Amino acid sequence: MVNSQTYRPRHRVDAFFRTIREDIYAVRKGDPAALSKISIVLNYSGLHAVWGYRIARALWVRNRKLLGRSVSQFTRFLTGIEIHPGAQIGRRLFIDHGMGVVIGETAEVGDDVLIYHGVTLGGVSTKKVKRHPTIGDRVMIGAGAKLLGPIEIGSDSSVGANSVVTKSAPPNSILTGVPARARSRAPQLAHEPGDWII
Repeated sequence: MVNSQTYRPRHRVDAFFRTIREDIYAVRKGDPAALSKISIVLNYSGLHAVWGYRIARALWVRNRKLLGRSVSQFTRFLTGIEIHPGAQIGRRLFIDHGMGVVIGETAEVGDDVLIYHGVTLGGVSTKKVKRHPTIGDRVMIGAGAKLLGPIEIGSDSSVGANSVVTKSAPPNSILTGVPARARSRAPQLAHEPGDWII
């Protein structure tokens, strides 16, 4: 019979290391320039930002909001990437190059998302409401793109570099332009999980 008191901490430790392995795998899959696991751990600011976010988020949900926000700001100082601890981030997020990425408090990001540098998931309201984007699974967001307001971007979509997105888009969309317009991705081009194209 398994002792539940010893099982829970061990389960948490296993989950912690599994998450770290997934994060490293996401970098290796998303960046052909990644040389080795040790290089990824030491040199990828996007990975450091995600790990800093996870610490800040753990504090935030335990009502240690000041400490969580402080960890978030320290991570921003180190990496140039700001992820509010109130945001909800899925598994295997890869922020490539990283500098200048901002993810707001009420943003939601799905699994296997790729974000390039200079991306903003920003709000357009000063009220205490849902004011940041919701991003589906396996979405690629190009460098410099701005996604603003409580919009929803469907899974398996791509957002072009420097696009300004203010309207929701269904799954399998390609969004480009200022303001961005969505068009449907051809079914034969729909990418596999972890395959980011534009």
